[in-house]
Amino acid sequence: MRSWEASRKRLRRERIDILYAHDLGEMTHGEDHAERLAEFLDGGYRAMRELRDSGAVDAIGLGVNETAICETVLGHADLDLILLAGRYTLLEQDALDGFLPLCAARNVCIVLGGPFNSGILATGAKGGDLHYNYAPAPPDIVARVAAIEAVCEAHGVPLPAAALQFPLAHAQIASVIPGTRTPDQIRSATDLLAVPIPADFWRELADRQLIRADAPIPQNN
Repeated sequence: MRSWEASRKRLRRERIDILYAHDLGEMTHGEDHAERLAEFLDGGYRAMRELRDSGAVDAIGLGVNETAICETVLGHADLDLILLAGRYTLLEQDALDGFLPLCAARNVCIVLGGPFNSGILATGAKGGDLHYNYAPAPPDIVARVAAIEAVCEAHGVPLPAAALQFPLAHAQIASVIPGTRTPDQIRSATDLLAVPIPADFWRELADRQLIRADAPIPQNN
């Protein structure tokens, strides 16, 4: 409750639309993960639920970088949405196996952060400072991005446009956060979302096994 009050005061708001609990999971807490999770379920989640039930917030959820913790928490908690960074992108679709179907069954929406996977899907594979998942990109990731980029060039599609539009084709993805810092970046992201991308482009990515064949694809042309 103290954290919520502090956030509300910093935002200068009487109420908050969405309240997230951030950075649960083994990736963040290592061997302390089980203890931190128990603390959240016994304390933080109960407080968040009380705030939602009272009308002080409209929705509650998690803000995390991994799907495993989401599946665990959904086994114990009633969430409205999840802010998930980087785990359903042009480079990663493992969330199709269990996580996204679970969210569909539980009516949990996803706000997708990190659609550029820490930068490499924005800059492409030809830049000098390539980052993936908050670290220097490994060779296999660079090679995969280069292959995706080649298909982009063949169809005249900007790589960042494909990266922003791809996740939104899935029914559970309610919004994508591209990580803008300036008005110009906001305008650029808006323009990229409006770029027409032909269906043949997505089909070629699937045919080349650069995206999964069962991944929903945008329907614009």
